[in-house]
Amino acid sequence: MAKGVKAAVIGGVFAVMLGGAGYGTYNIVSALSGDGGGSGVAAEKRSGPPGEDEVRKTTAGFFAAWEKGEAAAAAAYTNNDAAAEQLLTAFGDEARITDVTITPGAARGTTVPYAVKAKVTYDGKSKPLSYRSELTVVRGLTTGRALVDWRPSVVHPELKKDDTLVTEESAAPPIEAVGRDGSELTKEKYPSLGPVLDALREKYGEKAGGSPGVELVVRHTAGNAPDTPLLTLAEGEPGKLTTTISPSAQAAAEKAVQRFDQSSVVAVKPSTGEVLAVANHRTDGFNAAFQGKAAPGSTMKIVTAAMLIDNGVTSMNGPAPCPDTAVWQSQTFKNLTGMEPDEGATLANSFLRSCNTAFIKLVDEKPLTDASLAQEAEQRFGLGRDDWKTGIASFDGSVPAVSGPDRAAGAIGQGQVQMSPLNMASVTATAITGTFRQPYLVPPELDGRQLARAQGLKPGTAAQLKQMMRLTATQGTAREAMRGLGGDIGAKTGSAEVDGNARSNSWFTGFRGDVAAAAMTEEGGHGGDAAGPIVAAVLRTGG
Repeated sequence: MAKGVKAAVIGGVFAVMLGGAGYGTYNIVSALSGDGGGSGVAAEKRSGPPGEDEVRKTTAGFFAAWEKGEAAAAAAYTNNDAAAEQLLTAFGDEARITDVTITPGAARGTTVPYAVKAKVTYDGKSKPLSYRSELTVVRGLTTGRALVDWRPSVVHPELKKDDTLVTEESAAPPIEAVGRDGSELTKEKYPSLGPVLDALREKYGEKAGGSPGVELVVRHTAGNAPDTPLLTLAEGEPGKLTTTISPSAQAAAEKAVQRFDQSSVVAVKPSTGEVLAVANHRTDGFNAAFQGKAAPGSTMKIVTAAMLIDNGVTSMNGPAPCPDTAVWQSQTFKNLTGMEPDEGATLANSFLRSCNTAFIKLVDEKPLTDASLAQEAEQRFGLGRDDWKTGIASFDGSVPAVSGPDRAAGAIGQGQVQMSPLNMASVTATAITGTFRQPYLVPPELDGRQLARAQGLKPGTAAQLKQMMRLTATQGTAREAMRGLGGDIGAKTGSAEVDGNARSNSWFTGFRGDVAAAAMTEEGGHGGDAAGPIVAAVLRTGG
């Protein structure tokens, strides 16, 4: 460390002590040298968790340097000085944050909470900034010093890996997003819509007629996530953006996903393709409802059943025997524990009970090929062609043509098949209407985009799928989740094993009248146990 820098840090440390930060007097040279002693002679390298005194000294030095804008000096108190210096430099230079005052709270072991007060200034405009965060002090692996365990949230709680802070004229004008009834959609009222509203603003801010303001934002440099606004220095003029969201369905979806961690749900209007609700309960802010990629389990049997019917292999009332096991190219597939075999089962019966072996045995029938399921998904259901234009980033599903064991696994929504809740809500909408209508969140007229097209289903196929889903909702595996819902209802359950996860993902898709919805949760269990109640809650509102 340069001599001048060390002097600046020492001065900053005394400023914290004299300013009443509550850390008391300690040996400055000892803190900076990291020897932990007061003799000035290098002490033996320490081990074990940092003690109370070490926590005080480390955080006091770190805060003092940060307050003075000495990024390199502050970074030297961390266990990742390169990353820390880069972000702390941006804190002053790109984010234009000055007049920093940090007030530590009472330590909880090696964790120290603190309040930050500062000022953000840009082009003559200035506003106060305040927030709370916390850090943890750990033992340096090579030096034995007590060091701040570096992570971006030390600088601001909204920061994650590869994020930074920037203050500038907004990249996109603000929007006033409204639902289908004209009421405003806000993050405060619908928290999980936050990433969706940010994405809509980024894409449609200018098209909606707004003008940009000046903001402090979190810039997500990894991926394509839009900036997250933290503080507005100068208000822009918002443009009004009409979406397809139903406030009542969205409110129900927001509440429903809170029941289970890592859960997502989407509701669409089958007669139009309009997205009525999109909600996620996740810690990472990822819009898994639109962009998730996961094996959908037995909800995929809707597409597989359509393939069997369209290719003349069987029909709703045709044979689909359900043995205990089915072997496909040396791989053995089983049913859910406790399912009674039924060699005389029809397709409708095996569908409503979600018999895996029935579908495995039938995918080997002529004229089916390795490409048949992929063709059904692409041509009839509009999946897997990478051409959906929903208004924001979304995944179109993936059903590749494969051979070997994955061909059989794909028939029951495992193997290489991947879907999002948006995809499965669309599958249900296509199944019950016979027509593929690409889901969308913003009317295509706004920007002239062309929605995806597909053949859709033969009327007879759609009628059979709808009836089998009705039977599943009233007599089969979805009965408990759909109990109490009136009107024309139908559903399909699913669970999917995921490599590395102790429990399977829970899937559920269903319809009630002119609303179709699908949900996925990592909570585990069968589809009707976790994802089912989420879908039922959304369908109950009627859209």
